[in-house]
Amino acid sequence: MTAPGTAPDNDIPASTPRLSRRVRHWLAGAGVSALAAVLGITLAVRGGATPACAAPPTGNAVHKGTASFYDAGRSGGNCSFPGRPADRLYVALGASQYSGSAACGSYLEVSGPKGTVRVMVMDQCGGCGPGKIDLSTEAFTKIADLSQGIAPVTYRAVVNPALDGGLTFRMKGGASKYWFAVQVGNHGNPLRSVEAKGPGGGFRKAARQSDNHWTIEGGLGPGPYSITVTDVYGRQATATGIRMVTKQVQRSTAILASVSPTPSSSPSAPPSPTIAPAPTPTESIAPTAAVEALAGAAAPLDRPRC
Repeated sequence: MTAPGTAPDNDIPASTPRLSRRVRHWLAGAGVSALAAVLGITLAVRGGATPACAAPPTGNAVHKGTASFYDAGRSGGNCSFPGRPADRLYVALGASQYSGSAACGSYLEVSGPKGTVRVMVMDQCGGCGPGKIDLSTEAFTKIADLSQGIAPVTYRAVVNPALDGGLTFRMKGGASKYWFAVQVGNHGNPLRSVEAKGPGGGFRKAARQSDNHWTIEGGLGPGPYSITVTDVYGRQATATGIRMVTKQVQRSTAILASVSPTPSSSPSAPPSPTIAPAPTPTESIAPTAAVEALAGAAAPLDRPRC
């Protein structure tokens, strides 16, 4: 039996280090799968709105489902952020809506019995089926009483959320002139593509990875780099002067979403509520990058390619 105010075992985010619960999930899943194979049936998870295929929430679509809560601690979740948002308002999505990290850094408006809250997608919930989300404890208290454990909710994407500052870039540990790997932050809308080039070269498309990094095999040389970011609505911005320095948050003034005069929920390591993700003890803030171009016109929403 689940203790009052605690999310049930099958609602644990994929990043939560609780081995015993993971083992129980694996054993249960293995048993069900074996039974399905014997009976020759196809298993389907039902509950809430089911997307036609894996894709993050976008546009004006309203999703109906349920929400539980959890605490990620200082972790940045499966999205590999340096830390949780300064306001601690974040959410973990099921595999279909997390969509291999495509939802990372986007925002949802979640409404429950007590009110509405804006949260940033930071994590994947390993036990969440369609329509099921896992809110931070702080976010859950804004839409329901913790004693409920699980609450009925509706949620939708926040299109062009108001944020502080421009795009941020953080080279992954192990990246080099031979292997390009960057994380884009403070973009607001889900990203569709990232392209980059080094001095004297042309733009090359980066591949999205499940840990929320964009990689280019073979690398782009020593840098500095120009990086073009495009969101799912067609908004595009290019920043220049991004250096090959790993684990540093490099800020730019290239903007995809709106600028807000108030503190945002950009990933940051507590306690400093900075505009860009605050560095961990092994990180530092790099100089501001220059903006090369910015196109703010929104194009029609792309349909997920199934």
